[in-house]
Amino acid sequence: MRFTPLALTVVLLGACSGANDTGSVFPAPDRPVSQAGSNQFSTETQRDSRGEAQTVMELAEIRPGMTVADIGAGNGYYTVRLAERVGPEGRVLAQDIDQKALGRLARRVERYRLDNVSIRRGEFADPKLPDNSFDRIFMVHMYHEIEQPYEFLWRMWPALRAGGQVIVVDIDRPTDAHGIDPLLLSCEFSRVGFELVAFRDAPELAGYYAQFKATANRPEPGEIKPCRSESMAQG
Repeated sequence: MRFTPLALTVVLLGACSGANDTGSVFPAPDRPVSQAGSNQFSTETQRDSRGEAQTVMELAEIRPGMTVADIGAGNGYYTVRLAERVGPEGRVLAQDIDQKALGRLARRVERYRLDNVSIRRGEFADPKLPDNSFDRIFMVHMYHEIEQPYEFLWRMWPALRAGGQVIVVDIDRPTDAHGIDPLLLSCEFSRVGFELVAFRDAPELAGYYAQFKATANRPEPGEIKPCRSESMAQG
């Protein structure tokens, strides 16, 4: 996996459409989806006052030299902090579907001279991550906005290196209210070949922390069965 300084290039791949080469093979989620970009979380100062990024990076065991993806990076709250944490020998790929957000992030990365950060534009159903490239993939307060979660996770699965893990931070509330029940989250991940390895309720994160690893095998798209949100709510 190759990165170039953001001052030189921003990688923008593909049009932001939900179209994919498998047609309707992937199931639709049996739940609502939050409207993307309609929920401003909180300011970076507020998040730092709670120690949010520090807590998440410690739980995720982020170390110098790691390669990390920040999915739904937005204005780059995690991107810039991950870049500092992994150091000059590490790499951070910031991904988002919002080109305006990517433009703002690109200017920020250039201003901070973060040469270990690259930016890539993803798609609604595909994060567009290179295979076998990441030690950690971050999905912070954004999973509930993914319109095609089974396809998205299925396409993300190969991006993890051996021992790599996916980090999710979200809130335990309905998916159309910018959150997701942790049982439903775990179910959706498990249906496409992931296993929950750590979970923690964390007030400093204004929600919960979940960590997943890839299982030995990824199911074929036609084998994936959607989770039933009603049964998840009933435990």
